[in-house]
Amino acid sequence: MDTSTALTADVIVLGFGKGGKTAAHALSSAGKRIILIEQSEDMYGGTCPNVGCIPTKMLVHYSNSRRLEDAAQEFFASSMEGVRALTAAGRAANFNAIDSKDLATVITGKARFVDSHTIAVGEGTDEITVTGSTILINTGSEPIVPPIEGIESSEHLVSSSDLTRLATLPQHLVIIGGGYLGLEFASIYRHFGSEVTVLEAADRLLPKEDEDVAEVATEILAGDGITLITGSAVTRVQDVDGGTVVTYVKDGVAQTVQGDAVLPATGRKPATDGLNLDAAGVEVAPRGAVVVDEYLRTSQPHIFALGDVNGGPQFTYISLDDARIVLDQLLGDGKRSTRDRVAVPRTVFITPPLATVGLSEREARERGLNITVAREKVANIVAFRRAYTVEETRGVMKFILDADTDLILGAAILSIDAQEVINVVALAMQQGVTATTLQNGIYTHPSTTEAFNEIFTKIVA
Repeated sequence: MDTSTALTADVIVLGFGKGGKTAAHALSSAGKRIILIEQSEDMYGGTCPNVGCIPTKMLVHYSNSRRLEDAAQEFFASSMEGVRALTAAGRAANFNAIDSKDLATVITGKARFVDSHTIAVGEGTDEITVTGSTILINTGSEPIVPPIEGIESSEHLVSSSDLTRLATLPQHLVIIGGGYLGLEFASIYRHFGSEVTVLEAADRLLPKEDEDVAEVATEILAGDGITLITGSAVTRVQDVDGGTVVTYVKDGVAQTVQGDAVLPATGRKPATDGLNLDAAGVEVAPRGAVVVDEYLRTSQPHIFALGDVNGGPQFTYISLDDARIVLDQLLGDGKRSTRDRVAVPRTVFITPPLATVGLSEREARERGLNITVAREKVANIVAFRRAYTVEETRGVMKFILDADTDLILGAAILSIDAQEVINVVALAMQQGVTATTLQNGIYTHPSTTEAFNEIFTKIVA
């Protein structure tokens, strides 16, 4: 006897991430019948509030609050309890916000396409099929485990998700990869009291940033006691009693470091495995991303892809903007597109954070642009008194300016409050506000934005 269930919806949303849940809210409020499918009850709300942005930034806060007299393990355990409480409350709130709506239903289970309009969830007698006129793919991304001998079988392998849920503070965390994710966890766990080693294949950290900015960031991280080994190629991970030995080659010589936790921070890939996209006729790029146009439509015009799964920048706020684009297609005039994005900021939450937007000096010079550069270390910006009041004067501010128009082409801010200030800079770039206008602004005191009053007088090139 077939006990499977068949449902219909105006819009099926695959995945509970920022883009998917934002679209689901708006579409159900507009009178559309919505079914949102999420494979795990632990991920209601998506990566950000569960294992990404929110718990990691909470860990940044906790780790920087630790006093010398706080016992590392006890303080770490207490901090993790706080993270678990917040993420649990967030999951419940996200679930109820969707499932409580009259025209929206949340189904938990692994989804796969049957055809271009039909999704199956579960198997056998528990299978549910859902047919929809429109489908939004919002399944996010997942960590990449590099092809290193012994790493996948190691009992000490941890993912970035694991590091937001651990019960015990590692004595020595070895991180493979010195990108945003790796450096963020390096900073967090070092401040909690772990010994931390970062193995980076490139010749320096943050190779996409200007060398002078990366150099200051490296000095800060090393000054916090993080061991940074660049130009290192990891070749093997081998478990031993009480830990694991990571073998790497630097300058042609094999060397080892032993730890009790190993994090491969070598990137993330679109989570499309198991979706059976072939059955839907949805084109996928060689690295697994769902191929979309500037309006986020896939090769099937009624199927859209939002967030990390479409291969765009892997930021929650990009997923939110993806939702705006899709909603404009479904409910608006259909003009909004990814081409509208200008000066998108980004931040790596080391301590203090590094936030950037627009062009680096290197990129601007490679393009042959006529530029000037305003640069100064935070400790030397007299107007930046807030840095002194909170006793964090490490860092640097750098702005790339168009010498002909005085417009801001890019910025790198390594300082307290950088994650906030960069949004002001991005808005100035988007609206054509000149550096002189920012310089002559009236700002509260003491504040980080006051640095604008002085930094644009620091022309160094």
